[in-house]
Amino acid sequence: MQPHHKNKFGRTNLYVTAFGFGTAPVGNIFHEISDATSDAMFQHSWNAGVRFYDTAPMYGHGLSELRTGHSLRWKDRDDYVLASKVGRVLKPARKADISYAPWTNAGRFTMEFDYSHDGTMRSFEDSLQRLGLEHIDILFIHDIDRFTRGDEQPAVFETAMDTCWKALSDLRDQKLVKAIGVGVNEWEVCHAALERRDFDCFLLAGRYTLLEQDALDGFLPLCEERNAAVVVGGGFNSGILATGAIPGAKYNYSPAPADIMDKVARIEAVCREHDVPLPAAALQFAVAHPAIPTFMAGTRTVEQLEQNLAWFTHPIPYDFWAALKSLGLIREDAPVP
Repeated sequence: MQPHHKNKFGRTNLYVTAFGFGTAPVGNIFHEISDATSDAMFQHSWNAGVRFYDTAPMYGHGLSELRTGHSLRWKDRDDYVLASKVGRVLKPARKADISYAPWTNAGRFTMEFDYSHDGTMRSFEDSLQRLGLEHIDILFIHDIDRFTRGDEQPAVFETAMDTCWKALSDLRDQKLVKAIGVGVNEWEVCHAALERRDFDCFLLAGRYTLLEQDALDGFLPLCEERNAAVVVGGGFNSGILATGAIPGAKYNYSPAPADIMDKVARIEAVCREHDVPLPAAALQFAVAHPAIPTFMAGTRTVEQLEQNLAWFTHPIPYDFWAALKSLGLIREDAPVP
C-alpha cells in the first residue's frame, strides 16, 4: 500500500493517509533530537504524501505539540488531519523543578492528570495555543488504561466516561472537533469505552500486531458494527517486530520472553522463505483490517522514516500470509492485505 493512500476515517467525513506520522519521538522520548531533525522528518513525511499527524500534550511535556505546530504552520490547514489528546493539564515551571523521565530536555511544563470537564476544555485550548493552529480534528482521551494508571484505573475510567466524555461530546456538537475517541495501550479499555459512549475512534498502541490479535475477539468487530475507526500504533510491539528475535530484543518495553522470541523466529523463517522483511509485514498487517484506516509510526531520524515508508510499500505475496495462517502464526480470522 502507498503511504499517501487515503481511507475514510470511520463514520466521520475525515480521510486519513494509510501511513500516519506519530510525534512521541519529536517530544524527545528516551533521547533528545534537534529542532532541525524534527522539522526535517515532518517535511520528508509531507513530501512522501503523509497527511495524518498525531500528537499529545504528554509527548515531551508540550514539546511535541510545539514542534508539530512549527512544522505544519505554513501548510494549508485543510490538506491534513491532526489529532491530539486530553487528560493532562500542563503548567509552566522552571526546568530544574520538572521530573522529565522518560522524556529528555523537554518542554518547560509540569503535567497533571485531569479528566474533569474544565480540565478537558483547558487541555484542548492550551493545545491549540501550543500548536498555533486554528483547529484540531480529532481528540483522544489519553491513558485511562491499567498499564498507565494501575490500581486507580477503574475510578479514572469512570471519571473519563462521565466528565471528560461530556466535554468532548460538547466540543463535537459545537463542531470544534470532528471526531472524539480514546487513546490507550489496552484494547479491553477501548472496548469498554465503546460499549459505554458514542465514540468515533480509538488509538490503540501495540495491541493489534503480528504477535497479538486478541482484539479480534470483540473490540474490532464492535468497531466494524459501529463504524468506529481504529488507529494502530506500536506495530513493532516496541521493538522485536523491527529487529527480529535478536538477543536483548524488546517486547512491550521489556526484554522479550522466550515464547515471544520463539514465535518471532518462526515468523522470520516464513519471511525468509518469501523474501519479505519482517518489519514490512508488521507495518502492512495492521491496516488490512477494515476498521483500521491508518497506522501511526514514530521515528527519530529521516533515515528511519524513509525505511518505514519503504517497508510500508514493499510488495508482499498473498502466499506469505497464507503460510503464516497455515502454521498458526497469525489467526485464521485476521484480515490480511
